[in-house]
Amino acid sequence: MSEALHIGIAGLGTVGASVVRIVAEHEAVLTRQCGRRLEVSAVCARDRIRDRGVDLAGMTWFDDPVALAKSNAIDVFVELVGGEDGPAYESVKAALTAGRHVVTANKALLARHGVELARIAEDKGVLLNFEAAVAGGIPIIKTMRESLAGNTVSRVFGILNGTCNYILTRMEREQIPFEDVLADAQRLGYAEADPTFDIEGNDTAHKLSIMTAIAFGVQIAADDIYLEGISNITLADIRAAGELGYRIKLLGVAQRTDSGIEQRVHPTMVPKSSVIAQVHGVTNAVAIETDLLGELLLSGPGAGGKATASAVIGDIADIAKSRPGFQHGPVFGTPADQLAPCERAAMRAHEGGYFIRLTVHDRTGVFAAIARRMADNDISLESIVQHSDPDNTDPTAPKTVVLVTHETTEAAVRKAVDEITGDGHLIDRPQVIRIERAD
Repeated sequence: MSEALHIGIAGLGTVGASVVRIVAEHEAVLTRQCGRRLEVSAVCARDRIRDRGVDLAGMTWFDDPVALAKSNAIDVFVELVGGEDGPAYESVKAALTAGRHVVTANKALLARHGVELARIAEDKGVLLNFEAAVAGGIPIIKTMRESLAGNTVSRVFGILNGTCNYILTRMEREQIPFEDVLADAQRLGYAEADPTFDIEGNDTAHKLSIMTAIAFGVQIAADDIYLEGISNITLADIRAAGELGYRIKLLGVAQRTDSGIEQRVHPTMVPKSSVIAQVHGVTNAVAIETDLLGELLLSGPGAGGKATASAVIGDIADIAKSRPGFQHGPVFGTPADQLAPCERAAMRAHEGGYFIRLTVHDRTGVFAAIARRMADNDISLESIVQHSDPDNTDPTAPKTVVLVTHETTEAAVRKAVDEITGDGHLIDRPQVIRIERAD
């Protein structure tokens, strides 16, 4: 049997401690599967005294993750520090430069520096594995990078943030306002004290940018992603979607178009009959559309200590099974030097159906004026319905107009809504939600 694979872990939070525990508790099966023993021989954390519920005796402690990354005592550097710059970036770069394999769960780091780090890894002939950075325990990176060889991907989309999916699920099932569900999510640990990164779509965007690079052979372009969060989704939207046969999900979508790669993160209405509409709670799901397989859907836990640690262990196991001198595949499926610039497709050219909710003054001609503005912009309507609050008997109370369009362009919808706003018919901010084909 080969010599043990020595692992150094920087960051002993929930995931790091889980990795240490799994390596120890599953030693026999991991040794049998990998053909060599896995040994966590060195760790780095800010607090040496804290009880993490795992045995760290006999492991070498480092106060500086960069020093750990450079240590000749390890074969694999596992970065679980977090953050796109600072110690995470410096230590990963140091490990790769020193010819050390790296495993990371850091989506922000890869979204910012992934191509640069991939070049170093490929130049040094080492592995940079990051399954845990996207969709937690779902093996989406391995699937896209290895199992779909020969397939041409046309679209990849999915639910990539468990916090948002949990909030939208409870809003629908229990008819609880966004703010109240968010407070519960924070209390239960599903949302951070500052939830902005999750609920405004940034977390999903980082993950989507990584998948886009693999799917289409382009450089990571996280800053080019069209971004909308879920903080403006109301119970009125949830109810209207349900009445129309849809469910609202925060989706990350990347697809190849005639004008470039379209990347977008936003609340989306998906048919209740679609598979992705059945993904509830903190669960994640990713769909990949290819020329050979058609649509492939993977679903599972997208976060949490065990799920993320499972993905980290899988990446370490791949390294353990590799052999010295073996030519490793490209980090993003295409050699880093051959990744094409990501030509951004303008979101305003996006084509699809739309849900539009307008709160309007109850006066003669408003309904007809709205329909006319839609027609002026060549927007065909599938339905237009006026709702009144049954509990409000005031005949002059505002009315809600809900429109569902046939396929049209983003530019046409935005122009029509701007014109309706300019006409002075609206009382409140208009709501526009895209309808996504998800069959």
